Amino acid sequence: MNGSALDTLNITGIRAYGYVGFLPEEQILGQWYEVDLTLWLDSSKAGKSDRLEDTYDYRVIIQSVQELIRTERFKLIETLTEAIAQIVLQPKTVEQVRVRLTKVSPPIADFSGKVSLEITRSISSSCMPI
Repeated sequence: MNGSALDTLNITGIRAYGYVGFLPEEQILGQWYEVDLTLWLDSSKAGKSDRLEDTYDYRVIIQSVQELIRTERFKLIETLTEAIAQIVLQPKTVEQVRVRLTKVSPPIADFSGKVSLEITRSISSSCMPI
């Protein structure tokens, strides 16, 4: 951002029910997903002005991520994670984003844990559009 210092904004615990997965039952029955985001951006203007229009309105990204999970169908969590990164980077006010996507209850026999994928993308490295 033109030599400015970058700050981080953390948004954790974005939850939505979606239909992403390789197994047919994941595409039909769906499951819960949780997303944590770290955004690198310059928040100095908003810090001085105290105006919402001078910052990144995180309510918008929360709603966009939830809508994407609810409505899009992918076979791989890698594809969904890339799509989330693209949404966050679209306004061009965010220099870089880290996305952690978690399958809260993956349908794996005798496994009660979670599965997460974490990626980091920036506007300078071109992500492939979904």
